[in-house]
Amino acid sequence: MILAGLVAAAAAAASPPNIVMIVSDDHGRADLGCYGNPVVRTPNLDALAADGTRFTHAFCTTASCSPSRSVILTGQHNHRNGMYGLQHDDHHFQSYDHLRSLPVLLAAGGYRTARIGKFHVAPEAVYRFQTVLSAGAANDPATIGRSPVEMAESSRGVIEARDERPFFLYFASDDPHRANAVLPDGRPTFDTFPQPNPFGNRPEGHPGIRPVAYRPGDVPVPSYLPDTPECRAELAEYYQAISRLDQGIGRLIGILKAAGKYETTLILYLSDNGAAFPGAKTTLYEPGMRLPLLVRAPGRRNPGAVQEAMVTWADLAPTLLDVAGVSVPAGAMDGRSFRAGLDGGALPGWDEVYASHSFHEITMYYPMRVVRTRRHKLIWNVASGLAYPFALDLVKSPTWISATRGGSGKFGARTIDAYLRRPAFELYDLERDPHEVVNLAGDPAHRKLQAELLEKLKSFQERTRDPWFRKWSHE
Repeated sequence: MILAGLVAAAAAAASPPNIVMIVSDDHGRADLGCYGNPVVRTPNLDALAADGTRFTHAFCTTASCSPSRSVILTGQHNHRNGMYGLQHDDHHFQSYDHLRSLPVLLAAGGYRTARIGKFHVAPEAVYRFQTVLSAGAANDPATIGRSPVEMAESSRGVIEARDERPFFLYFASDDPHRANAVLPDGRPTFDTFPQPNPFGNRPEGHPGIRPVAYRPGDVPVPSYLPDTPECRAELAEYYQAISRLDQGIGRLIGILKAAGKYETTLILYLSDNGAAFPGAKTTLYEPGMRLPLLVRAPGRRNPGAVQEAMVTWADLAPTLLDVAGVSVPAGAMDGRSFRAGLDGGALPGWDEVYASHSFHEITMYYPMRVVRTRRHKLIWNVASGLAYPFALDLVKSPTWISATRGGSGKFGARTIDAYLRRPAFELYDLERDPHEVVNLAGDPAHRKLQAELLEKLKSFQERTRDPWFRKWSHE
């Protein structure tokens, strides 16, 4: 048995592995058991972490769906690849036609490529997968994206195919994103107040899912959110959606094991951005950008490893291409490969990350550029004179409505006014101020630090061809 395992590991190391990338929608880092949440039930994701590597400092580079997914699939920051905001017909954001994305490069390198669930990037030619197992609009109740066990079952053909070529499966759930409720006339709406958003949960359930319900009084309320009955009720629904997703992932991993493909498959789990609550999604505060990343690599020798290197979603494509043995033209990607750290090994020099947000929907313009080190974060709010614009699902959320009607003037650890009106620069000491409420920008004692971080930020903008770099010289 031991010899057979060694032979399998040697074979896995000698040939390119299969790759399964699981991307959830709006799942915060704090909301998994393996990241310390004492209530939410995620046994399958916890098992993946125990058999692989759990990254503690993984970050999206923009906390909005389409832009973030474009970074995941191109290795370029969204301000460089052109996906400035959500890819809907009425916004018309899409990446540049000349780009060659991860699935296209893997296909050219001999991989079979397939996707299922949420897509939400464009144009199709740039992000082409050879096989599309499901299609449809993002967050559409009529699609399979809310039914992760069905998604897993629909992936069997790709996994079980008798084909010597390795496969790349992009498994993208709509869970645990907020869901539209449906009005009597059939129109979708986020207006559910005072009832919580359903987060895709429904009375009739989903095929193959055993619903896991949570009591609002049991859920932990994070510091960035208000402890109100409405917020607790929404967190309970959100947790139920997470547990549904976890069961789908369990089914997917079971299919890989039954097909004899688990040991030869690199499996990643990540979220596109933070939870769909004000203070997380669409912000570049920690709850919006610091996210879960679990990786289980073939031939791993250190199961249950913890990786503390600071990585971003711009690093994912270069890493997967490196693992697959597919070369990337010099300068084609902003990220770099962390293949050497997949099993938890040290990655010296991985101690700072950058982030870039410009739009959510086209009317929600609020560009931010961020540099974050181990201890400090500098945010440049490029259009700080504007009030902070809300994503529709957030401004309509009972969590936000209950706090703004409560009269306290507070939203979690921040004041509502501070959330809506932001200065040009925000500088935080994350060691002393993990909730990011004490702005040190402009403080004489931190003038040198601010200047150093600002130069780093400008260098980042210049090397990633950021159009907003011109704002320094042409306001």
